[in-house]
Amino acid sequence: MKRKDRPFRLDDGKIGMLSEWGEKGPVILCVHGMTSSRRGWERLAGTLSDTHRVYAYDQRGHGDLSGVPGPMTLEQSIRDLEAAARSIGSPVDILLGHSWGGAIVLLGGPKISADSVVALDPMIRVRPGSFVSDYVDDLRGLMVLEEEGRAQGIQSLYSGLDPVDLEGKLHAMKGMTIQTLERIGSENGVESGRWDLRGSLEDYPIPLLVMVAGEDSVIDKDDRLWLEGRGNHIRVRTIIGAGHSLHRSHLGAVIEEIMTFQRSVNFLRRG
Repeated sequence: MKRKDRPFRLDDGKIGMLSEWGEKGPVILCVHGMTSSRRGWERLAGTLSDTHRVYAYDQRGHGDLSGVPGPMTLEQSIRDLEAAARSIGSPVDILLGHSWGGAIVLLGGPKISADSVVALDPMIRVRPGSFVSDYVDDLRGLMVLEEEGRAQGIQSLYSGLDPVDLEGKLHAMKGMTIQTLERIGSENGVESGRWDLRGSLEDYPIPLLVMVAGEDSVIDKDDRLWLEGRGNHIRVRTIIGAGHSLHRSHLGAVIEEIMTFQRSVNFLRRG
């Protein structure tokens, strides 16, 4: 199903862009990670659009919001999520997020009264001293390039992606600045140990599925074991062989896990 785009207003008056796929069924609202955009969900949305209404929006500093440099705090990101959810006008059945977006859906799911939350390799805890080296430094050379040079650099860096996913990367990063990525770390107090969401997950109030990448996950072993120890209210699934962007490399497995989770949530609701 073809993507439909429409603007919506954020709480500070900035204008965001919301994409929609599908015309009937449960609502899935998607939140992308760093260096991605709403168009990074194109393949997933296309697969599900016959049975679901799938929505996605650009976060600040990315895609069509590249000209909006911040704030980049998680608190502002949650307010942006709330604005996107309001603009849909229907309850959100599944709130889905990846990486940085995974952190936002974990915190924002209860605030928008989502029926359930699915977090793909979410940034649950970022240890002091790791953010710049893990998420920023490798992109400095690319971010100083302009226009055609940057496009070529993106195509080279992400040459292994599906062509649809590559188009999403080009859309996401065309106007990005390195300061956007730096501010995600600095404005969320990474160096003082403030990026630690475990307290919010102790008694999570709605059904939650966390999918962990089998390789190159941002969730370390200790935190994965901690998640698995939370009990039945948090379902943890490891996607064997998948890297951090598991919805790109292992889309079929991700969709299968989401649908199995949705059926279990529906069963419990009926019970």
